[in-house]
Amino acid sequence: MHHNSGVRPRSHYRSHWGPTPYLLAFCLSFISAYSHAQQTSDEFSPESGQSISVAKTDGIGPQLATEFIVSAANPIASKAAFEVLKNGGNAIDAMVTLQTVLSLVEPQSSGLGGGSFLLYYDAKAQKLTSFDARETAPLNAPLDLFMEDKDTPMTFFDAVVGGRAVGTPGTVKLLWDLHHRLGTQEWPNLLLPAIKLAQNGFIVSPRMANAVANDKHLKRDPVAADYFFPKGQALEAGHRLKNPEFVRTLNALAEHGGDYFYNSFISQSIINTVQKHTNKGYLSQADFSDYNVIEREAVCAPYRQYEVCGMGPPSSGAITVSQTLGILSNFDLAMYAPLKAPAWNLIAEASRLAFADRGLYIADPDFVSMPKGLLSKAYLAERATLIQANKAAKEVKSGQPSADVATRFQQGRSPEQDSTSHFVIVDRDGNIVSMTSSIENGFGSRLMSNGFLLNNQLTDFSFSAADKNGQLIANRVEAGKRPRSSMAPTIVFENKQPYIALGSPGGSRIISYVTNALVAVIDWNLSLQQAFDFPHITNRFGMMSLEADTPASALEPEFQAMGYKTSIRNLNSGLQGVVFTPKGMIGAADKRREGLVLGR
Repeated sequence: MHHNSGVRPRSHYRSHWGPTPYLLAFCLSFISAYSHAQQTSDEFSPESGQSISVAKTDGIGPQLATEFIVSAANPIASKAAFEVLKNGGNAIDAMVTLQTVLSLVEPQSSGLGGGSFLLYYDAKAQKLTSFDARETAPLNAPLDLFMEDKDTPMTFFDAVVGGRAVGTPGTVKLLWDLHHRLGTQEWPNLLLPAIKLAQNGFIVSPRMANAVANDKHLKRDPVAADYFFPKGQALEAGHRLKNPEFVRTLNALAEHGGDYFYNSFISQSIINTVQKHTNKGYLSQADFSDYNVIEREAVCAPYRQYEVCGMGPPSSGAITVSQTLGILSNFDLAMYAPLKAPAWNLIAEASRLAFADRGLYIADPDFVSMPKGLLSKAYLAERATLIQANKAAKEVKSGQPSADVATRFQQGRSPEQDSTSHFVIVDRDGNIVSMTSSIENGFGSRLMSNGFLLNNQLTDFSFSAADKNGQLIANRVEAGKRPRSSMAPTIVFENKQPYIALGSPGGSRIISYVTNALVAVIDWNLSLQQAFDFPHITNRFGMMSLEADTPASALEPEFQAMGYKTSIRNLNSGLQGVVFTPKGMIGAADKRREGLVLGR
């Protein structure tokens, strides 16, 4: 299954772990800005006497774990998953606990009201597979769901806030199905950490408090307003927050199983919330009864001597990451200095070419036939010839990967947002979970039901079904269809053995964050943590976005001279990952969030 064009000498591993001089100063600059993350990781260090490695998000390198490891975006969730692994649970058991806790402590990013994509590596069988728990469009959803009139799409937040954009949630079904199939611990016990936290209260993190304070729409739902704005005031960091409704929901799921979510007071409450809102949605009980998680073949493609594997459609993640890397494989990036404009010109142009194909061809494969050859070496080599060194292409068009493109779809408008979470778990047996989970926009639809927020994932569809000439858009709204995503849970193999597992939130920039991290490790010999720390530079549709308050912003004049429009802005990724070395596993967590790695 895994194609490898060569084997890396073992000395290559050792060179990863020492910081290169130019990057050291950059890494250290993060320490003071993220000092609260270090305090958080200290708070959750287990009792003395346990053999444990803690990767604190403070710019200091992590230690080895030889038994098991977890990297997640919130320290409370990381600790809960660690305890499951410590007590003999496997990666799937830990996933159930981690995601239910994340639903509580990081509600703006993911939760029971959303969907997920999971990449799962079975170490014993040496088999990789993926699970699609993406939300589905309601069976009653009209084709013009997000159109004001025949020619005018709705504005983004008019579409988002309320019931209209809520799709059938898939995450609970994923947790239940995978636990039923692969879990080893008792299901109710795995829900207990989240139940206790919701019952006794958890400490609101700085990131959650900041998200609440800066959201303009959360107060529009009375239930959400009561929860996030007690006595009319936004939650503050350090506040102990209880969630009795979430306790009720999890107790019901503990007693009756995960399928109860889809045919009970829980589903009925969601339907009522969605249908009775002024911005009415279309979910019905039929949508919940019909919902299924789909096991799909992982999408794998070579890069250098590695095999990069990820989530196929309806996510565009793996195809677009691998298209970008496949185009870049025609250039020797190792010859380029990592924080210089010429290297990023090549990466930007490869990304733009891949995104042009993504916008045209990729959608739910159960509704749309995609052309063959999108990852063909010859096709990507041909695309690479379109790149001119140190120059921005004035126009980037999609390619013609094969002759089987029956329908020439058009580009659509689907403004994918970045409130998502990623985590990686490796258990004692070497099984790997690389999972990206989302409710789409920050706080999703802003509707709250049963103690959790509901997604707005349907806005990931193109708002228009066709262009001005009547040509259809692949990622248009259709009943029962899954909207295109950019979520990119990834596992990289070398010589058929796992080498890196990673992923990130970030809307369609997820693809750039994951791609750039892999280039940093594979081509520039950085450690995984250094790769995550590296200043972000992204370009999907022509705009060169440079991460504010980092050395990347100093490159702006050079990019402008190449012909790029530029933007200096916050680029808030949330990369989480694990790298496998001959001596053990080393985790990494993005310091832009509150991530914590725990392992033993």
